[in-house]
Amino acid sequence: MKGLYCRVGVKDAEHKFVIQETTLPEVLGSHQVRVQVKACGLSALDLKLLKDVGMQRDLIPVGREVAGVVLQGFQKPEKLSSVCVAGALHDGLCAYTALHTHAHMAAGHTLLVLDGASSFGLMCIQLACYHGVKVLTTSHSQQKHTFLEQLRPSVGVQDPLVARVIPVYNDSSDLLPVVLEETGGLGVDIVIDSGVRLQEDKEPEETKLLPHKHDIISVLGVGGHWVTSHQDLQLDPPDCKLLYLKSASLSFLNPEVWTASSAQQGRYLHLNLRTLSLCMKPQLPWRPCSVTRRKRLLFNCDQNTLLGRWDETCPSMHCRDHKETS
Repeated sequence: MKGLYCRVGVKDAEHKFVIQETTLPEVLGSHQVRVQVKACGLSALDLKLLKDVGMQRDLIPVGREVAGVVLQGFQKPEKLSSVCVAGALHDGLCAYTALHTHAHMAAGHTLLVLDGASSFGLMCIQLACYHGVKVLTTSHSQQKHTFLEQLRPSVGVQDPLVARVIPVYNDSSDLLPVVLEETGGLGVDIVIDSGVRLQEDKEPEETKLLPHKHDIISVLGVGGHWVTSHQDLQLDPPDCKLLYLKSASLSFLNPEVWTASSAQQGRYLHLNLRTLSLCMKPQLPWRPCSVTRRKRLLFNCDQNTLLGRWDETCPSMHCRDHKETS
């Protein structure tokens, strides 16, 4: 059986992607499943994280979010296609971890999802609406704004999934007054960010649409939860004091945490199944590609963060082990 791997370069050498033969075990371990792969999601491969936690090897498997026919193990929900499942695994697990594990989401809460049109943001919106949470979100362009306003559930009452879409592509400073207006000055219970600005100036151009860290803390209500994906976040004493006064909390979202510890593998499988079973039919921006295009796509990506969100169809490939997919 052939598998796609990333060969990590030494020092300043470039990373390479190779297809090579691999052998599957006859007997599976207690935390492994055997899948006849129908679709494979190519998502970001964080080499820096793997190096920091001591898990980096010479060859790293690429395309670990897979869907297909399960020969041994748990089954995917019948209402979702293999392509939808493969595309939703990574962001679905991140959304479930952020909302349930970190923020302890409950019916009646108010949630602010920053950049709700991203694949991760859309999964957060769907899971939150399923649990009766009021959702506010931001849009980074007019096209995304229109898309978010038109979101409707695939079944049941066709009310909008998002209570308020806040445009920040003209001026991100509008976020705080709009959120306070929508919540009657109380603030939101949960904030899920897609990155933050640490300083008012001297920030890269690509971060100009992101809110400042002080603005995020300011929109939190009493006892609120802020879940961030910014691994280098630093809070100043005034920011910490504001969090203290609100009795609010800050959590870091690491999407690889479930696979970093062998003790969590059984829970990882359960969370994947639980997340997919709660999903509506995903209205997510997956872009399908064939197996022959995958290496070219990967070579065009940044070396440390190697891909966005693609689905590859692979009808003849097989894989094993939810931790290490070929």
